[in-house]
Amino acid sequence: MRRLVVAAMALMFVVPAVAEESRKTLAATLDVFVFPAEGQESGQQSKDEVSCYEWAVGNTGSDPFDLAKQEQADAEKARQEAEQAKRAGQGAGAGGAIKGAAAGALIGEIADDDASEGAAWGAAAGMMRGRRKARAAQGAAQQTAEAKAESREQATEAQLENFKKAFSVCLEAKDYLVKY
Repeated sequence: MRRLVVAAMALMFVVPAVAEESRKTLAATLDVFVFPAEGQESGQQSKDEVSCYEWAVGNTGSDPFDLAKQEQADAEKARQEAEQAKRAGQGAGAGGAIKGAAAGALIGEIADDDASEGAAWGAAAGMMRGRRKARAAQGAAQQTAEAKAESREQATEAQLENFKKAFSVCLEAKDYLVKY
C-alpha cells in the first residue's frame, strides 16, 4: 500500500513536468527567445513561429530537428573513427620482426656464416622499428579522426546558426523581439 502511495505522489510531480514541456513554444524548443512586441496573442505567436520556421528551412536548407539527428550520427561516426584509430598499426611489431629477421639472417650469413644470430638481432630491431612506426601511425590516425569530427561539428553548428538567423529575421519582420 505504501508503494502505491509513493508511486501516486511521484506521478503528481511527473505529470506537471510533462505538461510544462508540452507547452513549450517552437522557438523555445530551438533555444530562441521570442517576445511579442506588439502584444500578439500566444495563438498568433505560435502560427507566426511555424510560418517563420518553414520559411527559414526553405531559405537555409537546414532543419534544426534534422541537424540534431545528424549530430547524433556524427558523434557515432566519430566514436567509430576513434576506435579504428586505436587499432591502426596493430601487428606492426610482428611484421617488423619478420622483416628484421629476414634482413638479419641475410646479413649474418654474409658477415660470419651465422644466419641464426643475425636473424635474432634483426628480429629484435625489426620489432622495435615496427612498434615505433605503429605508434606514429596510430597517433596520426587519431589526429585525423579528431579533425574530421571537429569539422563535422563546426559545419552542423554553422548550419544551425544560419537557421536561427533566418528564423529570427522572419519573426522580427512580424514585430517580435528575438534573441538566441
